[in-house]
Amino acid sequence: MRELPVVTKNLLAINVLMFLALLAFERQGIDLNNLLGLHLFIAPDFRPYQLLTYIFMHGSFTHIFVNMFSLWMFGRVLEQVWGSKRFLVYYLLTGIGAGLMQELVQFAYYYIELSAYANVNIGGGVIVPMAEYLNMWTTVGASGAVYGMLLAFALTFPNQQLFMFPLPFPIKAKYFVLIIGAIELLTGMGNHAGDNVAHFAHLGGMLIGLVLIIYWRKKGKIHGPYNF
Repeated sequence: MRELPVVTKNLLAINVLMFLALLAFERQGIDLNNLLGLHLFIAPDFRPYQLLTYIFMHGSFTHIFVNMFSLWMFGRVLEQVWGSKRFLVYYLLTGIGAGLMQELVQFAYYYIELSAYANVNIGGGVIVPMAEYLNMWTTVGASGAVYGMLLAFALTFPNQQLFMFPLPFPIKAKYFVLIIGAIELLTGMGNHAGDNVAHFAHLGGMLIGLVLIIYWRKKGKIHGPYNF
């Protein structure tokens, strides 16, 4: 940890501490993911600060492990290239942008499919009021920021070879990001409401990241081999 850049190191520490706090509070009957996770803005449990706090919450050990491994793998490189301040701004804005994209997609689904109903059948003959059902839509995780980092890494080091599970061969960063972006788009557009993955939040993180990188490049704030 001593060799890690300061922002990457502290982001890793905060995420791990929040996950440990989640486990500890669960024993007391308190769900931190419900308090700090991102609710749809029309849900009773929504609070504006959740657009930031949800980035540091995770739903399982596998969830946080994958995101923190990605942060360690790509974040430290970007921080060394861009500097700590710019990397932190990028990480937080892509995370917040991912949350806003998730809000937009969820609201569109609610407006088109559910707004005419006062109650929802959630299965097993259980019917709940719409407000209670909307409170169940909780988004947590750093994945939006992580996908933003993946995009930034691919634009900065497009020809860098990556060994990514489950592929048995190395793949250039630029192709890897194009593939995972296409997968997220196709999966998000399909009928995958039950897979518990915020696909459009991932795409939102990549989109905001692209906008930031284009803007910073035009301003001469960042430099690097961007040609594919």
